[in-house]
Amino acid sequence: MSEKKKLSYTKAIRELEQIINEIETDNIDVDVLTEKVKRASTLITFCKENLKTTEEEVKKALAEIEEKPGEEETGDLGNGNTALF
Repeated sequence: MSEKKKLSYTKAIRELEQIINEIETDNIDVDVLTEKVKRASTLITFCKENLKTTEEEVKKALAEIEEKPGEEETGDLGNGNTALF
């Protein structure tokens, strides 16, 4: 299974927070810092893509809801009576 399939948005955010914390609190070797920055960049890209995909899916779902005919507003109960609300 690829890393993208194993990684979730929540896990990516947690890892980013950990990287930021390590950078802020530790004396990091330049080589290690470089690797952490690269990893952070990868995680940020993953999160952006995930958010964009989620936004598109939500918009699509909302559009489908708006396209479907809703309940009739007359309040017809199916028995010839009309609701009073």
